[in-house]
Amino acid sequence: MISSCSPERSTPKDPVKWPNATPPVAIEKAHQRVIHGETVDDPYYWMNDYFKKGPDSSAVVAYLEAENAYTDSMMQDTEGLQASLFQEMKARIKEADESVPYLLNGYYYYRKTETGKQYYKFCRKKGSLDAKEEVLLDVDKMAEGFPYYALGDIVVSPDNKFVAFGVDTVSRREYVIQVKNLETGEILPDKISRTSGDPVWAADNQTIFYTAKNPVTLLSEKIKRHKLGTPEATDAVVYEEKDNTNYIGVWKSKNDQYILIYSGGTLSSETRFIKANEPTATFQVFQPRIKDVLYTVVPLADRFLIQTNDQAKNFKVMECPLDKTGKENWKEYIGHRQDVLIEGIDEFANFLVISERKNGLTNLAIRNLKDQSQHYMNFGEAAYTVYSSTNVEYDTDILRYGYTSLVTPSSTFDYNMKSKEKTLMKQQEVLGGYDQKQYTTERIMAKAKDGTAVPISLVYKKGMEKNGQAPLLLYAYGSYGSSMDPTFNSSRLSLLDRGFIYAIAHIRGGEEMGRQWYADGKMMNKKNSFTDFIDCGQFLIDQKYTAAEHLYAQGGSAGGLLMGAIMNMAPSLWNGVIAQVPFVDVVNTMLDETIPLTTNEYDEWGNPNQKEAYDYMKSYSPYENVEAKAYPNVLVTTGLHDSQVQYFEPAKWVAKLRKIKKGDQVILLKTDMDYGHGGASGRFDYLKDIALNYAFLLKLEGISK
Repeated sequence: MISSCSPERSTPKDPVKWPNATPPVAIEKAHQRVIHGETVDDPYYWMNDYFKKGPDSSAVVAYLEAENAYTDSMMQDTEGLQASLFQEMKARIKEADESVPYLLNGYYYYRKTETGKQYYKFCRKKGSLDAKEEVLLDVDKMAEGFPYYALGDIVVSPDNKFVAFGVDTVSRREYVIQVKNLETGEILPDKISRTSGDPVWAADNQTIFYTAKNPVTLLSEKIKRHKLGTPEATDAVVYEEKDNTNYIGVWKSKNDQYILIYSGGTLSSETRFIKANEPTATFQVFQPRIKDVLYTVVPLADRFLIQTNDQAKNFKVMECPLDKTGKENWKEYIGHRQDVLIEGIDEFANFLVISERKNGLTNLAIRNLKDQSQHYMNFGEAAYTVYSSTNVEYDTDILRYGYTSLVTPSSTFDYNMKSKEKTLMKQQEVLGGYDQKQYTTERIMAKAKDGTAVPISLVYKKGMEKNGQAPLLLYAYGSYGSSMDPTFNSSRLSLLDRGFIYAIAHIRGGEEMGRQWYADGKMMNKKNSFTDFIDCGQFLIDQKYTAAEHLYAQGGSAGGLLMGAIMNMAPSLWNGVIAQVPFVDVVNTMLDETIPLTTNEYDEWGNPNQKEAYDYMKSYSPYENVEAKAYPNVLVTTGLHDSQVQYFEPAKWVAKLRKIKKGDQVILLKTDMDYGHGGASGRFDYLKDIALNYAFLLKLEGISK
């Protein structure tokens, strides 16, 4: 049994002892941004050069490696602690394990992991779980020799004879689609490059639809059709998106009757479709895109359902005939509710499962398609997450759903929608004797400066006294309408057992409290996300959960933007900040349309080519607003191959912070030279990154073991 570690803390007033290492000093080169009549110097612009392969490419690598060496030297005295944390976290993971099998087209599919292996094997059994195992993809073997290896979608053909899958070996989310003959074991010569890794089989078992990416911007621009045995160069373009603010994708309906193409931005969308058994047909527009209207389509046996926000901010559900799909034929099926956000629909032959969100909590509504009766499930915890899980069978009454909370390990249930009986199929096993009763979870409400109530979810070890002395790590994201729901993480126990409180601030910009919650934290309301987080931090101090000298903040990607902003706006509130792959150079990135994602993001942040958006963006962009003042201690992490937030944003930010800031707080930058936005691909390697993060926090707290 892994023991609950008691904090070994230095005297609270003792300053943190950092090695006397000299930080790198980034060279400066003249570069000016001129726009809207304003000239801005950017002496670190040269750091963008790595992927352009220009004259400064090698200097970029040298600088990042120097920063890595500096971080290693500053954290050298924690190497033993990092190793212990890694082993401690790894020891909680059951290495030899299997996922809960799901039935599809006569086969039970599952993944299994083996002791000592970083990846997994994708397997199936025909007809019965007692049948002979067939290993379709041995990812452990496939990944040999690659520092990074990740699969996209894995899709078996309707006749069960082929499997198509996407492979990314660079960590830039560019996948090569390959196909394996499951009867012979042969990998076919077909290789489709620069895709989103999303193969979709037509009903003929020979045709694959996929999303093709622009090689420079990495935008999803075209949907193509590939016939097995033909050259990639001859693949037909079945749809090309002309609006570079939209993402596109292709999928097959759950009832296997349709292939659908979705094109959507933040504000509007459009769907096209063909019958799956007519792969060469021309895709038909379901309903032409409408300004400021989003819609998604769910095919049933006798009609289409449409989830839309047309005059329904939190979405409603409409229905229409299979042969009359225009908006003029839509009739209301589930009405709009001010207090309930409809997040998705999972269709079955006899039931619908509607994923909803009310008062910040997720829920599942079960609707009987025959008599239209509806019921909800009850979960009984103050803060939890429930979601529809792997439900690939259309003609079944069994719903598979997942459930977790900050104290409840991830659990998979099968629920009979007719009898209302649920069966626990599997709960994540935490090795070492995890006792859920030793931990407490809470959901409290902080008041933002404008009076808005902001939810906070917390977890801590029982016995914690609210005396302001506990170290607390506050996490948030707050962008794109992505809700940060409370979930279990066995690695987090290493902090909780050392006396930390872990908290999630459900700030505006997410969608926890409905679609308006998102609207109130984006575009010209973006600063609400930052002030919400600051107000949550202050509330936790006021309520004696912690104090400023023990308060820490963490966020990644757009949550890293949050970290940079709150450091500029309230630097004295935090003893330390962890900014992971942080989006901190907002203005420059949003002005560069060659950078992946830029044009897709105009409806999230604004277009800085327009002066009003430029001025607002510039007023909060972390890189633009570094000042000569004391900042908290900061650990910044990034990946050289990151396609979402490119490495040069955090690198430039760190260089500017270190030059301008006052005080002796440390600024550390760690760049993974092999990985990208999501970090390591292996099952255990990512724990080394967590160990570094935790060691940074523990060092600042004077906890040495």
